[in-house]
This record gives sequence, structure tokens and C-alpha cells, in this order.
Amino acid sequence: MHFHWNKMEDIINRGGNDIHFTLYNATKDEQLADTDVEIFQDGRRYFVPAGSTVVLKPGESLSLYPYYYHEFVIPEGGSVLIGEVSMCNDDNTDNRFLKPLGRFPAIEEDEAPYRLLCNEYPPAKD
Repeated sequence: MHFHWNKMEDIINRGGNDIHFTLYNATKDEQLADTDVEIFQDGRRYFVPAGSTVVLKPGESLSLYPYYYHEFVIPEGGSVLIGEVSMCNDDNTDNRFLKPLGRFPAIEEDEAPYRLLCNEYPPAKD
């Protein structure tokens, strides 16, 4: 569960399973507010109670604004391809986690990666 102080992002379900988002507004002291959350989903604007689950079906998108606490889970039954279009930001300074944690969890390298992060690719050859 986290929010961004500056970044706005659009999350797009590109296909596969559903995505279940839990959403809250942040209070002035950066806790969870018990106030209705304004939702912007595929051109629709509506409100849901704090802590509600908003489901994104394949092809749907959700706009997340600064100070919107959010987390998501993928329900049992298959994977999903998620797209994100966001403002530029520094992940080291623009994330407020409700429970403090590092940006990436520690990884025990017990086998070779089958997918690389963008900073793990070898340099291009001339």
C-alpha cells in the first residue's frame, strides 16, 4: 500500500486476468483516510468508499493521482499483462509506503534470470 507525492499514473489491464485495486485517500499525516475516493476509470468519474476494491477487466484502465494510497492483487486463475503510463518521477523519493519497506526486496540468486530488468541488459555492441 503506497502513494506518490507527485506522480500521476494510468494503469492499463492489457489482457489476461482481472486486477483488483484497493484505494484510499491519504490524510495530512500520511495515513489512510476514511473518506470516499474519487475514481477516474475509462472516462468515468465516480466515488467509492475508502478501502473499496475496484476491478479492472482486460482492456480497462484506472488513473491514480498523487496522495491516492493504492495496492493491487491478481486473483487466482491466471496472469495479467499490466501497462503503466506515468509522469516522470524518482522512485527513490516519490513513494510513500504505509508500512516502510525497500524499493525492491532482497533476491536470493539461486538460478539464472529468465527475464532481465532494464538495467541488467549487456551494453549494445557497435
